[in-house]
Amino acid sequence: MSLLSIQEPEDFNPRPWRAEHPLWRLGFRPFYLMAAIFAVISVPLWVASYLGWMGAWPRVGLGWHMHEMVYGMAVAVVVGFLFTAARAWTGLPTPSKGHLAALAGLWLAGRVAMLAAPAGLAAIVDLLFLPLAAWPLYRVLAQSGNKRNLFLVALLALLTVANGIFHAAALGLIAVNMTAPIQAAILLIVVIESVIGARVIPMFTRNGAPGTQPIVKPMRDRYALGLTLAAALAWICGLPAPVCAPLAIAASLVSMWRLAGWQPRRTLRVPLLWILHVSYGWIPVGFFLLGLAALHLVTPSAAFHALTVGSMAGLIIGMMARTTLGHTGRPLKAGRADVAMFWLIQLGAVARLAVGLGPFGLREPGLIVAALCWSLAFGLYVIAYGPRLMRPRVDGRDG
Repeated sequence: MSLLSIQEPEDFNPRPWRAEHPLWRLGFRPFYLMAAIFAVISVPLWVASYLGWMGAWPRVGLGWHMHEMVYGMAVAVVVGFLFTAARAWTGLPTPSKGHLAALAGLWLAGRVAMLAAPAGLAAIVDLLFLPLAAWPLYRVLAQSGNKRNLFLVALLALLTVANGIFHAAALGLIAVNMTAPIQAAILLIVVIESVIGARVIPMFTRNGAPGTQPIVKPMRDRYALGLTLAAALAWICGLPAPVCAPLAIAASLVSMWRLAGWQPRRTLRVPLLWILHVSYGWIPVGFFLLGLAALHLVTPSAAFHALTVGSMAGLIIGMMARTTLGHTGRPLKAGRADVAMFWLIQLGAVARLAVGLGPFGLREPGLIVAALCWSLAFGLYVIAYGPRLMRPRVDGRDG
């Protein structure tokens, strides 16, 4: 009996500026790679600026950091994932070749503009990306009759609205705290995580951890999603603590109940699974802290960093590894680099949460540890997966 041998293809165009290059075959390829590279650079840049190591560079302030973690890194991964998933859902082509390269270039132009261009021009360039990325996604979903996933286009539209409010506030056009639209955008992405996670994590667990039987109850899922939406809206609208706190804590408890049914304890020997379960577990942690923040018992920063570093970044790096392996024709098996980057991102989340909850004297060392863990995790992804993203599928299929 012969064994299947997976070898790296050698016959491919090595010039990534050509539309035929493998990098431009499917959305996950350029957007995952660019997001990871940007993640490696951006957080140390912000920490160095915050600690005064860079002198006067006013563009790298808190507003830039908040915006770029959502509309730079996270949005790139969301768009890359949705382009890839939509092709699988519908069987119709999503942006590739020149179209995909143009969208990737627009995203990159937005990152450069946010650092160096006049604020008005930066706002225009940055605001163009999401609508132009959402339109082809809408077209393939509508053409295929895939109404089940059209809500994702609506969420991208809401993310665009929040981005517009952020830029209007930054330009002094409206009297809104810049933190508010970014927090709204984070909660929108958490909703996306909650919906997609409920679809794929139990399925991945059943298929990847022999003997597991994840419990999925539609009524429980509806309660979890409904309470998550209600708590998010209550926070965004600034409702009083007697309304906001119970909703956030209820969302936390139901989300944890939902996760427990997926049998996370039985995935500990499968890194590609436990990273998804652990990262999803930060959602109830974040909402519990959000409830405490509404009561002024902890800072909102602690809650939102649990949601961003713990949940968002953890699910991002777990799904980036998994989809890169699957969509480049490789076995769904974690290597040493994967295990290291999964642990690093979780350690970084714990360190960042400790900064938000611990004594002020530990803030600077905690930020440095969190930034190092973050950058090392995404740096490992670039090193381990960058060459795979730049080469054709090992099985010869398109994608």
